[in-house]
Amino acid sequence: MAMYLTRFSYTSETWARMMEKPEDRREAARSYIESVGGKLHGFWYAFGDHDGWNLWEAPDNVSMAAVVLAIGAGGAVRTIETTVLISVEDTMDALQKAKSIGYRQPAG
Repeated sequence: MAMYLTRFSYTSETWARMMEKPEDRREAARSYIESVGGKLHGFWYAFGDHDGWNLWEAPDNVSMAAVVLAIGAGGAVRTIETTVLISVEDTMDALQKAKSIGYRQPAG
């Protein structure tokens, strides 16, 4: 299964609702990814450009996209960005394959 890193930011309305009634959102996130056969590996809040980070595992890009689309359509997040993570082993394989491509820089 592939690994994914998601960065998100809540809307100000979501923060206001959570201040009024605090809720541990890890269980919600876990249920979303498990519904597509995946696993939640971590959920953190942060300071900075994003309010939080999730580390997920999903069977494929379509399954992960479905989770992200459902979360985004729910209206609680202002932004959500997901990055597909590539293992060191897969990167090593890609480096080996890259040798045979024969890339040429554009003419200058």
